[in-house]
Amino acid sequence: MAGKSAAIPSTYSPSPAPRTKRPIFQDVDWVRPDGRGFHQCRPAFLKTGAVNAAAGSAYAEFGNTKVIVSVFGPRESKKAMAYSGTGRLNCNVSFTTFATPIRGQGSDHKGYSSMLHKALEGAIIMESFPKTTVDVFALVLESGGSDLPVVISCASLALADAGIMMYDLVASVSVSCLGKNLVIDPILEEENYQDGSLLITCMPSRNEVTQLTVNGEWSTPRVHEAMQICLEACSKLAKITRSCLKESASAPKD
Repeated sequence: MAGKSAAIPSTYSPSPAPRTKRPIFQDVDWVRPDGRGFHQCRPAFLKTGAVNAAAGSAYAEFGNTKVIVSVFGPRESKKAMAYSGTGRLNCNVSFTTFATPIRGQGSDHKGYSSMLHKALEGAIIMESFPKTTVDVFALVLESGGSDLPVVISCASLALADAGIMMYDLVASVSVSCLGKNLVIDPILEEENYQDGSLLITCMPSRNEVTQLTVNGEWSTPRVHEAMQICLEACSKLAKITRSCLKESASAPKD
């Protein structure tokens, strides 16, 4: 690996945009900036085989949020480790310098990397690749909101494309609380003004949640409502993911 240089790093961690104007979300009859209903997700485009050099890869586009994930392995771990009946999962999430209008500095997004690992490890059959490592590299090409859920869902598709054994595909969706309203799959502008957020990652076929993250102040009924909205959306997203895999498997090989 090349040593560190004084040049500007090629990746960075995005930061919220400053609030420069009164948000429309304070109005009584406001509509979402992209015209969607409060419980309507953005159109999803998924594709496998985005990176030829990887064991598996996927590209995801949800509105203006664009993500590419590459999976390498299973391969022998570079770190010395005692024999284990289970494998090792490494996750890394980074952003391109042009991902958002705000330019920042830094390299990988450690918070997102950790959350991606937690979201995936419960779905992967780690015993299927003992004493070896699977590396998952996610790159956010454009940050348009709900970045982490898109990264997680895209990573699940990439793992399946790599032939990694899993209990089920993973789908992830988030909800933002804006005043009295819950909006699913928020865009960047909505996230900048949210009062709270809830993210769920689950295995829809098994009806199991692998990760639940809640930020802000929520009442118990509100949490239950948000969870139900997310779970229903995850189920629909999983169907789209499966369709993508079936199309990939049936496509003629060059």
